[in-house]
Amino acid sequence: MEVDEVVCLPRLSRVAVCGGTHGNELSGVYLVRELLKVKKEVMEKKKEEEEDEEEEPLSVLMVLSNPRAVQQCRRYVDTDLNRCFTHATLNGPTSGDVPYELIRSRELNATLGPKGSSAAVDLVCDLHNTTANMGLCLIAYSDCDWICLHIFRHLQRKMPDIPMRYIHFEVSNKESYSLDSVGKHGFAMEIGPQPHSVVRSNIYTAMKDGVQHMLDWVCFFNSGTIFEGECVDVFTMVKHIDYPRDSETHTITAAIHPQLQDRDFCLLHPEDPLFQTFSGETLRYKGSEPLYPFFINECAYYEKGIALSLARKRRVTIPAIRVQTEQERQVAAQEFASEEEE
Repeated sequence: MEVDEVVCLPRLSRVAVCGGTHGNELSGVYLVRELLKVKKEVMEKKKEEEEDEEEEPLSVLMVLSNPRAVQQCRRYVDTDLNRCFTHATLNGPTSGDVPYELIRSRELNATLGPKGSSAAVDLVCDLHNTTANMGLCLIAYSDCDWICLHIFRHLQRKMPDIPMRYIHFEVSNKESYSLDSVGKHGFAMEIGPQPHSVVRSNIYTAMKDGVQHMLDWVCFFNSGTIFEGECVDVFTMVKHIDYPRDSETHTITAAIHPQLQDRDFCLLHPEDPLFQTFSGETLRYKGSEPLYPFFINECAYYEKGIALSLARKRRVTIPAIRVQTEQERQVAAQEFASEEEE
């Protein structure tokens, strides 16, 4: 790809903003409730504006993803909803006592997908909180989704006082397991630190601003704005590290070391303190290379056997982009149809 080449991408006509995928991550719960409350006013205003506009209006779906877990203020009822969106899980047979979240994942897939199809919504933004000191992160399965990366850069420019990172999980589309993978484009917006079952005003406000700036960017993109190419730092997840555990009881025997706690995205070097045992011994990082820790001491990950995750940072060049014209869209559709016939 030439540096000056402008990539033309399809219009983003349908966007889903989802909260409460984990029922005790309250910023997204309260933000979606607020957005639903004002939706009628917004739609009435848009109808008035659209009388003078020829552009197709942007459809924004606000979704409370896991209403039973939200009602109980729990992460989930039976199983983690945000691990129920692989192709195998969505399309497998159901029999016997089916977990609530498995049923709900298929309902969401029917509403927002089907995953991997042309009928899926154009963009899914799934809202999450973390107890880790991570600032605002966009978490995605692609490091070459130019829509998601340009949205990230837009948020960085609009919210310069908020620490912000783009995290890449290198997982195939079929194996991608979270709600955001149902859309043609998608990411989780993860903001912390915030205790679960608690809402903090500053964290809620950062999420609200992030969602508004994301929607503004989509409108700019759809209106024909050209976004110039630039570079973005991407943190690609390499591995998870579990807590030290007793060989017989499997209970943890150490906590995150005080020198590491709250230092998400600060480079961890070999032999740096990693854990402190409950007897006071320091256990050091034995990796072969420096890596960036994140989700340090995340409350929800104790049950998953994850004390922290580690990532490599690299700089990704993203091209200039703009929305396809109607003629370009028709040509692309014809080419896609021809490929389907072959």
